[in-house]
Amino acid sequence: MDYSVKEISDIIGAEYQSIHDRKISHLLTDSRTLSFPETSLFFAIKTKTNDGHKYVDDLYRLGVRSFVVTDEFPGLYGKMPDADFLFVKNATDALQKLAACHRRRFSIPVIGITGSNGKTVVKELLYQLMRTDFNIVRSPRSYNSQIGVPLSIWEMNGQHTLAIFEAGISKPDEMDRLRPMILPTVGLITNIGEAHQENFSSAKEKCMEKLSLFIDCSVIVYNADDKPIEHALEAMCLSYKAIGWSRRDADAAMFVNSIEKGATATKLRCTTLGIMHEYIVPFVDDAFIEDIIHCMAVMFYLNPPGITGKDDVFASLEPVAMRLEAKDGINGCRLINDTYNSDINSLHVALDFQQSRRADRSLKTTVILSDILQTGMTPKSLYGKVAELLGRKRTGRLIGIGPGISEYGYLFKGMETAFYGSTSEFIYSFRQDMFRDEIILLKGSRSFHFENITALLEKKVHETILEVNLDALIHNFNLYRSRLHPKTKMVCMVKAFGYGIGSSEPAKTLQERRCDYLAVAVADEGKDLRREGISIPVIVMNPEPGSFPLLFDYMLEPEIYSFRLLDALVKDAARRGITSFPVHIKIDTGMHRLGFEPGDVPEICRRLKMQSGLVVRSVFSHLAGSDLPEFDDFTRKQAGIYSKAASALEKGLGYPVLKHILNSAGIERFPEYQLDMVRLGISLYGVSASGKMDGLQCVCSLKTVILQIRSVPRGDSVGYGRRTFVARDSRIAVIPVGYADGLDRHLSNGTGEALVRGKRCPIVGNICMDTCMIDVTDVEANEGDRVIIFNGELTVDELARKTGTIPYEILTSISPRVKRIYYRE
Repeated sequence: MDYSVKEISDIIGAEYQSIHDRKISHLLTDSRTLSFPETSLFFAIKTKTNDGHKYVDDLYRLGVRSFVVTDEFPGLYGKMPDADFLFVKNATDALQKLAACHRRRFSIPVIGITGSNGKTVVKELLYQLMRTDFNIVRSPRSYNSQIGVPLSIWEMNGQHTLAIFEAGISKPDEMDRLRPMILPTVGLITNIGEAHQENFSSAKEKCMEKLSLFIDCSVIVYNADDKPIEHALEAMCLSYKAIGWSRRDADAAMFVNSIEKGATATKLRCTTLGIMHEYIVPFVDDAFIEDIIHCMAVMFYLNPPGITGKDDVFASLEPVAMRLEAKDGINGCRLINDTYNSDINSLHVALDFQQSRRADRSLKTTVILSDILQTGMTPKSLYGKVAELLGRKRTGRLIGIGPGISEYGYLFKGMETAFYGSTSEFIYSFRQDMFRDEIILLKGSRSFHFENITALLEKKVHETILEVNLDALIHNFNLYRSRLHPKTKMVCMVKAFGYGIGSSEPAKTLQERRCDYLAVAVADEGKDLRREGISIPVIVMNPEPGSFPLLFDYMLEPEIYSFRLLDALVKDAARRGITSFPVHIKIDTGMHRLGFEPGDVPEICRRLKMQSGLVVRSVFSHLAGSDLPEFDDFTRKQAGIYSKAASALEKGLGYPVLKHILNSAGIERFPEYQLDMVRLGISLYGVSASGKMDGLQCVCSLKTVILQIRSVPRGDSVGYGRRTFVARDSRIAVIPVGYADGLDRHLSNGTGEALVRGKRCPIVGNICMDTCMIDVTDVEANEGDRVIIFNGELTVDELARKTGTIPYEILTSISPRVKRIYYRE
């Protein structure tokens, strides 16, 4: 839903200074997330650590023309005469006013979730459970703050039939600002813990502050066994329908009759309105079970078709991606890493998780715990409670890190203990033999940087990794976006496992940046993206008749390239009762791969008009030589053929369709053919398709380590087949990367190189399946040193040239056994 700048100015009560009354569809508070400059409104928010006004100049250069600024900074803007400026007293207030106005335009059910822990998990579980019955808009990730909530609300549009938003607070009166924006019709409070307690006079005050979100709710879901919540609700005298669930009170709105845990699943029996229900849930952790019970109560109220008469509705739930993660550790250990929350409640949850992973009861449990911050309790009382909790959970060993927990170490009795003043002190004292055959819980406040401890304790598997820089991916996406006309959409290609770098993480990053479309080669790739939470449109470029069920079940939009495929899909859609399913028509204009002939357009239109199952979303073609200047005439010929066919198709169908013909090289070299949409492929990943695009950043680096360094005398051979003989006494390093990892064997015997300590070292001998050898005679290299196979200096383009292939093949050949590590700067 678009707003004009003038409308927004009136809503937020701004002083309006404008030349153009532009349309706004995107709100921007972080300059690093810019995707649609022409339709973005930037709020220059001032915080204790930063000032958004510093980024106005850069954003203007990137194409942003609409800004909300404070009246304290009037001097900067004279050099931006074509920009729109809305002057306000406080940019955060303005953002929230706009979100509140936007929210009031919709009358759909809105679930508001608050509490100390579990908000994000409950939200995501509800989404999994009800996404087939509702078109759901929900808070991205944990967008529950004073900035995150309005950005979440802005995502609401007329297509949504249900909204789920989180609300988080850390001090009094914050909920008064969030409530007008969320305006929930259904309220859900998870629990009340001790996080941020220092900002409230009592736990009751904090509980009532959170519950104030629900002043206008028609129904509130809560744990009736949580007496502080129940008493606070009574004290607030709210007018609402209570859905309190209980494990103790059989007269509760929802009574949990029994919870029977198995090895990997739990059987839940509950009674509501006199009817007992029995469900299997694929979790055994207490925290997840409580979260699911909250969801059950909400679903019994909303009563979506998906829950009626179905005993397996919860069985297919998938774990919600949290910051708590389990992984293999050194010496037979299992690591549980949790830095999501740092309070007593979350420690309780993490300890339950630790116990649930203790299949072998003989395994010792160790907790590595930092100081717990921001509780509002005295240190002695706090660590007394922690000691009691660890004792109840029969923790075998505690390693305390931080001055606070160390000072009160004497409170921890009945277990092995060791205390360190800081993380660095522990790392200095670390030995691998300190840990063996135990389950280790790392529970640390973020300021203690427990990721450094995790690096010491996690099991090292394959030393060869592909590092993927998501910031660089975003930069490249924005770079190409800045070259497009304001209304031109972009399809980002994530086929072939995201060109080798992995598809789900890049897809999630692109979705966050409001990419218009993603494209994959086959339906299975699209299914995997949907299961990873990708909700934006996905095109399947090479659909097969056997994949039709996946297309329909996962809302994957197929390319249609032949009458055989068209007829089969029409027939299957009719059999399933599906109408208006989006498809994309491919016209062959000279590539001679897949596609209809241009002369087929009248018959395509005739067949499509005889059915209601499919609707054409776009018509496109593929350029055969857009990267090569010598084929420019042929490219223009293709564009001409395509233009006529696309116009004929649109006219024959009687409704508008999106048109696109440009691939990566075409975007770089033929801006006149941008049309309605373009398709960005290899260039997104840092490789210019035409070789002429400046400003791209390297997205991925293939790295390994030196396993061993051998001294090889002059005249000896190295490797299989004795193809390389060293001409001098040499130091030869063995590295664990071979052709099974994707290192092309044509780089053998001096053709290829690797970087060690910034210096190029030739590959010697034939590349083996799992290893290869490099000459490090001229480098002060040591065993364990990092080795670069390719990065921004030793590029994929260079490897492709040396092997007589293309960068696409280099990237897509990287084996799945090479671990992908995604990071942000």
